[in-house]
Amino acid sequence: MPLEMNREVFITCAVTGSGGTQDRSPHVPRSPEEIANSAIAAAKAGAAVVHCHVRDPETGAPSRDLGLYREVTERIRESETDMVLNLTAGMGGDIVFGGTESPLPPVEGTDMVGAAERVAHVADCLPEICTLDCGTMNFAEADYVMTNTPGMLQAMGKMMTDLGVKPEIEAFDTGHLWYAKQLVKDGILAPDALVQLCMGVPWGAPDDLNTFMAMVNNVPDEWTFSAFSLGRNQMAYVAASVLAGGNVRVGLEDNLWLEKGVLAENWQLVERAQSIVENMGARVIGPQEVRETLGLTKRAPVAK
Repeated sequence: MPLEMNREVFITCAVTGSGGTQDRSPHVPRSPEEIANSAIAAAKAGAAVVHCHVRDPETGAPSRDLGLYREVTERIRESETDMVLNLTAGMGGDIVFGGTESPLPPVEGTDMVGAAERVAHVADCLPEICTLDCGTMNFAEADYVMTNTPGMLQAMGKMMTDLGVKPEIEAFDTGHLWYAKQLVKDGILAPDALVQLCMGVPWGAPDDLNTFMAMVNNVPDEWTFSAFSLGRNQMAYVAASVLAGGNVRVGLEDNLWLEKGVLAENWQLVERAQSIVENMGARVIGPQEVRETLGLTKRAPVAK
């Protein structure tokens, strides 16, 4: 397909993630207060969407605790800064096998739960968007598999749609897009789907431009897409995604560095992304315009 640059771009900030970055930078937020404050600062810098995981406030380890999600949600919604809240639903699908000679039973680190439990915080907090990782993948570590079966995705996708929360399809490879299109065909996801192209995540789609364009060319015309890459290529993919017709994602989930030797804060990464977008001749849009584009409804603060 011919390139058609996106002239109306929204920025997503992935605030903290679930990776082992908590001890590599003092700027990675841990507590609900830190996560919310970092999201608010990112929104003030130009992020229309904030994508949030939660962590154990003491250890920084990833968590699925409903109370932590609720506190983050309340703090963001009660702030005077508007933003579209996007909560992860990627937790609860982790299998760590016991090695090549004794893979079963799974070992420490495994966190496999049912669809309703994986979506429980989404039902409780009702964000405007939540993520749906559309495939199973070998994910960086030797014996760890990110597990999302077709049956699990059908169940989770239906729950999200029934809740009125827009799934953001997380596509780590072309096959994930293939199955996401099947979910739309089956009526589980709406036809105007939202997808995040996740580039350079071991061992999914590498972040070379040929592979990226293969991903872009597999996104249906009626869908909205965004893209990111990890580490040193984060800002390069801001430009690449806009040029290819998409939106952008930056943040400490994907990259800790502002430049060589300088650790970033989320708001700084957003500010730099906004500068790149505007220098390309595009406009960065705000949260209300994102809601209008994606058919979202602004949520009120969670009732206490």
